[in-house]
Amino acid sequence: MKTVTISTLNKLKQAGEKFSCLTAYDATFSSQISTAGVEVMLIGDSLGMVLQGHDSTLPVSVDDIAYHTQCVARGNKGSLVMADMPFMSNASMEQMLINAGKLMQAGAHMVKIEGEAWLAEGIRELTRRGVPVCAHLGLTPQMVNQFGGYKVQGKTEEAAQAIIAASQTLVDAGASVILLECVPNEVGRLVTEAVQVPVIGIGAGPYTDGQVLVLHDMLGVTMGRTARFVKNFMTETDSIPAAISRFHQEVKDNTFPAEEHCFQ
Repeated sequence: MKTVTISTLNKLKQAGEKFSCLTAYDATFSSQISTAGVEVMLIGDSLGMVLQGHDSTLPVSVDDIAYHTQCVARGNKGSLVMADMPFMSNASMEQMLINAGKLMQAGAHMVKIEGEAWLAEGIRELTRRGVPVCAHLGLTPQMVNQFGGYKVQGKTEEAAQAIIAASQTLVDAGASVILLECVPNEVGRLVTEAVQVPVIGIGAGPYTDGQVLVLHDMLGVTMGRTARFVKNFMTETDSIPAAISRFHQEVKDNTFPAEEHCFQ
């Protein structure tokens, strides 16, 4: 496929066309995912759980993400590559700039940072230096201990308005993409309508511009409890490449996520 850039995602949003995103951690799956037409690959700190066996994303290091970003970049056939900034990698402005630089030099086209409106200053500095940023709002797994578990966010009017306002603030600061996790459908819709940049959802309803899943979840090979927003695409196909293609097509057709994958 043609190389996907931020401009590509913006054009898809403007045209009202959906796009897909999957996590990727190695060259082989990177090749399969990008060949299937998936527009964005995320080297997620989810690797701490699905690859390393931790019970959260917190132990993942910048070096871990950089290594897997290098692997994904080698197998990529044209997808936009987004790399997670792991826990405490932006503890200071200096650390954030250095760590984001490492991930971009490893092959990322964009970094993803979890937080709220307070991220604005950091996003402004990153974009000033040529680092595109995806701002991750809603359920931010790096805050799991503060949240008291993996819980749906934005369920009250006040909480929903805070997410919408934070999205606008971070886009004004320079964020190129917003990622929303585990919020009610209506919050996903309102944020998508409120900002001019593409919005990717995971458990954020059918109205966001793009949809992302963890690769292992999508293939039905996860350990432990499966989240509500997950669909196992291997139950409807007979091969991994076919499952990846089906995920991509169902996102494009807006048949995934269905009602059972959403929070009302």
